[in-house]
Parts: sequence; C-alpha cells; structure tokens
Amino acid sequence: MDAAPRHAALTIDPKLLARVAKGDHQAFSQLYDLSSTLLFTLAFRILSDREEAGELLQEVYLEVWRKVARYDVGRGTPVAWLVTLTRSRAIDRLRARTSRGQHLVIDSLENPAVAQIQDQGPSPYDAQEDTELRQSMSKALADLPAAQQQALEMAYYQGLSHTEIAAKLNQPLGTVKTRIKLAMAKLRMTLQSTLAQNGS
Repeated sequence: MDAAPRHAALTIDPKLLARVAKGDHQAFSQLYDLSSTLLFTLAFRILSDREEAGELLQEVYLEVWRKVARYDVGRGTPVAWLVTLTRSRAIDRLRARTSRGQHLVIDSLENPAVAQIQDQGPSPYDAQEDTELRQSMSKALADLPAAQQQALEMAYYQGLSHTEIAAKLNQPLGTVKTRIKLAMAKLRMTLQSTLAQNGS
C-alpha cells in the first residue's frame, strides 16, 4: 500500500481548514479522510471502548465543523489542533465516568485488559499501514525507561498536568517535565523513522 495515508494526517494543509471554515463540504470530507484513523486510534487508546471512541469521533468532527474558524495556524499544526481537541474530549469522558461512579480504566502498556481489547477484530478505521505504525509506536513506548513511560501515560491518558504528576510521584516538577520531553523526543524520532522507511 502507498505510505501516503500514514503521512497524510501529519501534513494536513492549513488551507484545507480554511476551506472547511467557509462551509466547503468536500474539504470537510477530505479532512475526515486524512485524520479519522489517527483520531479514532487516540480516542480508543484513552477510552478503551470502540463504540465510545466512535461516538467521541462524531462529536469531535461536529465540533470541528462548528468551530474550525477558531483554528489559529500560529498556535500549531492542524493535526496538533485535532489531536488536542480529541484528547481533551476523551479525558472529559473519563472524568465524567468517574463522577458517575463508573470504574475508571486507565490505559497502560502493562494493563492486560487493555491488551485484550486492542486485540479484538479490525475496526473500520484500521488499515495495514496504520497497524504497522501503531506497532512501531507501541514498541517505542515499551522501550522507554519506566519513569518516562509512567510520566507520559499520566500526562496523556490520565489528563494530569505536570504539576499534578510531580505531586503524585513526589518528584521535582523539572524532573517530570524532562522525562516527558525526552519520551516525546524518542517517540517523534521513532515515528519519523517508521514513516521514512515505509515511504521508501
């Protein structure tokens, strides 16, 4: 398969969002095609529930359609905006679960229940290239030092601030920030390397 789908979400042109902001349905459809796999994977990773991740994705794209005019290219790439929006909404759902007294399952690489859920049959959002990319990133996460992995999971899957993580781990704030920064740098390098290999 062509590696284009893997690169697509990372290279969404801000002009596409400008077209969506003007009510261009074709541009919106194109934006969905370019980003839905990435956003669904993120939502599922946080929520551990395919149906809920699918519902969340619908809400995210509805919000994108309504609020795309607020996107500011000076504050980040289109994919960063979409990922931030998806992650925020997913964490809101996790917090709502907790406030309703539901059991909160935090995704972790060491959580066997999550591994079983992730091994279920393919989703309509899955494709071979996405599976390969996910496997590379999972391996990169697993290869992180335990302290970096823990800090990263607390930040991205539990929605904790750096200050909250430092307090929970009884570590200096600077240490927590450094761990997350180093972990993100390693994951970025792995992602770039995987995309480069698959694109050649």
